[in-house]
Amino acid sequence: MSTSSHLKAELILVLVTVIAAFGWIFSKEALAGLPPIFFLGVRFVLAGLILFFAGARFFKGVTWHDLKGAMIVGVVMGIAMMFWIIGLDQVSNLGVGAFINSLGVILVPVFARFLFNERPAKSIWFALPIAIIGLAFLALGNGLAFEFAQVYFFIAAVTFALQFNLLTRMSSRLHVLVLTSIQLVTAGVLLLIISPTVEEIPHSVSIPIVGWFLASTVIATSLRFLLQTYGQSLTPASHAAVIMNLEPVWTALLAAIWFSETMTALQMFGCCLIFVAMLVSKWQQVLVFLRLR
Repeated sequence: MSTSSHLKAELILVLVTVIAAFGWIFSKEALAGLPPIFFLGVRFVLAGLILFFAGARFFKGVTWHDLKGAMIVGVVMGIAMMFWIIGLDQVSNLGVGAFINSLGVILVPVFARFLFNERPAKSIWFALPIAIIGLAFLALGNGLAFEFAQVYFFIAAVTFALQFNLLTRMSSRLHVLVLTSIQLVTAGVLLLIISPTVEEIPHSVSIPIVGWFLASTVIATSLRFLLQTYGQSLTPASHAAVIMNLEPVWTALLAAIWFSETMTALQMFGCCLIFVAMLVSKWQQVLVFLRLR
């Protein structure tokens, strides 16, 4: 693959991480006028339908067995996203939440070890204690001002790690647009079923909130997944894995600019430790990435 293709892919994936970070901002703004689970349910159903129409030709020949597998992944994704959106609705610092949520990247191979007997790289066992220490600094960086939203983000991270493992096993059997579309629609339907039982559905929504909702649906979900799929098709997995670690960094920076959020020195140190842990957990990919520079 040519150097220009690698550079193009890397720029696209960096853009994907920026869009993903803006997704946190769009969603937080939308939650000012929408209940969290209902918002995410409608967002996912619409985003999934957009991807369905974009890749309708790839649905030909999909079997019920594969469809059922993709729906199971979607259910797990829906549960993970439910905890994520509740955490997002309640958290006072998006940057802290983004770094806690990123722990799922480190936990992916741990789940693979216990669920599928895959032997993770030795670097994972070095990354885990670094991440745990970083999490402690994040959680206690404000002294005793602990937020329960951080627990929701941690549960989401654990569930994301499970979902990623299931997704990896389905991705070889279905086209990525088909798999992503089914996942999103399934997760959205699950959330819309849960929503009326735990929250009140609004009778009307203001125009600005509709705008934030559309931005989070079209830009931060549909466009992001399309660009991510295209970018990953142009570059080795090692490159994509390293670049995608930028999402919590952009989220923290955007939250500081957009919402004037600040972190204590201990919380910033905790974020740095978690970022280092993410790189250590993917050390082999990092080395490949640097070797190809």
